[in-house]
Amino acid sequence: MITVDRLTKEFGRTRAVREVSFHVRGGEIVGLLGPNGSGKTTILRMLAGFFPPTAGRAAVAGFDVAAEPERAKMHTGYLPEHVLFYPEMRVDEFLTFCADVRGLRGARRRARLATVLHDCGLDEVRRRQIGRLSKGYRQRLGLAQALLHEPAALILDEPTVGLDPRQIVEIRSLIGALRGRTTVLLSTHILPEVAATCQRVVIVDRGQVVAEDSAEGLRRRLQAGERTFVRVEGPPEAVLAALRAVAGVDRVDENGTADGRSGYVCHSHAGEPVRQAIAAAIVGHGWGLAEVRPLALTLEDLFVRLVTDETPPAP
Repeated sequence: MITVDRLTKEFGRTRAVREVSFHVRGGEIVGLLGPNGSGKTTILRMLAGFFPPTAGRAAVAGFDVAAEPERAKMHTGYLPEHVLFYPEMRVDEFLTFCADVRGLRGARRRARLATVLHDCGLDEVRRRQIGRLSKGYRQRLGLAQALLHEPAALILDEPTVGLDPRQIVEIRSLIGALRGRTTVLLSTHILPEVAATCQRVVIVDRGQVVAEDSAEGLRRRLQAGERTFVRVEGPPEAVLAALRAVAGVDRVDENGTADGRSGYVCHSHAGEPVRQAIAAAIVGHGWGLAEVRPLALTLEDLFVRLVTDETPPAP
């Protein structure tokens, strides 16, 4: 549904996007994840037809966004990071205006207005001036205008930025309800956004794709073995030596002391058998084993590893 092939964008001597390639299947929700300044917004603006790529190709519903911009836009709904409204207009007036711009008329326009007002939770504020809406309702309105013409693809740039926790949950729920009905590509630098909303993740940094997979798939692929946390009551130097001597343990890091018990993180590749061997070694030395548990690699760990281990591209 959305195809990006070696997409490149230059602004003067600055190359903001460097030969980015990925695709989004029909009905799929995919997150474009990266730190601020990584090129996410530039990629989305090219897909939405705001400006053409310098090189490469992007297509929505099979229509090239540069060669067939009008057809591509007919199938695209776009929510920019900062939506500009007419604050003196009412919610229903604004959506009617957007429907007119999109060429919706008569019964179809009335049906679509009723649908997006209901689906985006705007019925109770439909007669309210936009300038008097909360940030959460304005974001709902931005999503409503993007959905008004039943686009095949929905492009969302930081859809929950600036919202409070309750509003974030509401917007995530609205987006999640679109799964299977509309193709969604959303950008974010907020890691929990991906885990809560997206089926797949495309991670970009410095204008390039550094990884693409499901969140769980990225964890499995990038986690260098297992990590086991151990808390022991015993002489630290002797405990360190004993842990390092356990078969299958590659490295041991100290991890602080609390109530006379020292913490250690053991790195290995064998999982549960190594944890059993660690516990046996501690008990065999007569030390107190207060805790032993696996440590999962978090999405934050994964993200930091990806964007810091990559060699910066040449200018």
